[in-house]
Amino acid sequence: MSSHRLFRFPKPEWLNTPNTRTAGVYLAGALFSLGFFFFVDASTYSGSAKNGSDVHIRFVDWIPGICSALGMLVINSIEKTRLSADSYSYSGSGVAWKARLVLFLGFALMAGGLAGSVAVLVLKYVVNDYGFPTLYFGVANVVANGLIMLSSVVLWVSQNMEDDYTYNLAL
Repeated sequence: MSSHRLFRFPKPEWLNTPNTRTAGVYLAGALFSLGFFFFVDASTYSGSAKNGSDVHIRFVDWIPGICSALGMLVINSIEKTRLSADSYSYSGSGVAWKARLVLFLGFALMAGGLAGSVAVLVLKYVVNDYGFPTLYFGVANVVANGLIMLSSVVLWVSQNMEDDYTYNLAL
C-alpha cells in the first residue's frame, strides 16, 4: 500500500480500465438526458390542453436549468492536471489557481442552478398551495437540475481517471 493515499483501502484495479471510463461517460450522458427529459416533459405538459391550471412554465423556470448546464460545461472543460500544475509547466504562471477559480465558478453555477430550482419550487408552487399536477412542474425542475449536477460529477470523474493505457507525451 502506498503512503500517498488518503484512505486505508486500496483503489480497485477495475476503476482504471477503458471500459469503466466509457461506462462513466455513457452514464453521465444518460443522467443528463434523463434530467433534460424531466424538464421538457413538464414544459410540454404545462403548455398542453391537458393542463387544467393557469400556471405555466415561464422563462423564470428555465433559468436554473441554464445555469446548471453552463456550470456543467465550465466544470468539464477543465483538466484535472491543470488543478495541480506548477507555474511553468503549461503556458505561464498561475495556471493552477486560475483553473481552481474557473472550477469554483462552474460549481457555483451548478449550485446556484439547484438552489434556484428549489427556490422556484417553493415560491411559485408550494407557497401558492398548488396540487400535484401543477406541483410537478417545480418538482421536475429540481429533479432535472439534480440529475444535471450528478451527471457533471460523473463525467468529470470518469474523464479525469488516471490510467495506464494512455500515452503521455512530454518534451
